[in-house]
Amino acid sequence: MIGLDHAHAIIAGTLAHARSAALKPLGVVVLDSGGHLIAFARQDGASFGRFGVARAKAHGALALGDDTAVLAERARANPVFFASLSGALDGQLALSPGGVLVRDAHGAIVGAVGVSGDAGPADALAAAAGIVAAGFATGAAA
Repeated sequence: MIGLDHAHAIIAGTLAHARSAALKPLGVVVLDSGGHLIAFARQDGASFGRFGVARAKAHGALALGDDTAVLAERARANPVFFASLSGALDGQLALSPGGVLVRDAHGAIVGAVGVSGDAGPADALAAAAGIVAAGFATGAAA
C-alpha cells in the first residue's frame, strides 16, 4: 500500500532526480492501486496541463497493468484498439513514457506514478528514480 508519506517520498525522489538531471519543470502524480490520487506536485514553471497529463499516464499504466512506455510500443502495432481504450478510460490514458507502476517487495502493483514535463523517456526515468528512492520497485512482475 502507498500511504501519503510514501507518496511524498516518491515525489521528493522524482524531483531530486529532475534537478540533478536538469530536466524541464515537472508535474508528478502518485495514485494508489485503485487509481485514487494520493499526492501531486508541480515544480515552479511547469504548465497547468502537467497535472492532467501526469494523471493520465499513471491511470493508464494502472488500468492496463504496464508502464506507459510499454503501452506506447504496443499501441504502434494496434492503434485502433488503443484509441478505443482511451475512450473506454474516459481519456485517462496517455501513451507516452512517464507512467510507471509501483510494486512492493513481492512484485504486487500498489500504485503508479505519472510524470509530465520533459521528454517521455526523461519523465519515465524520473518516476522510476522516485519510486526506488522511496523503497519500492518498478518493472515487470517476477
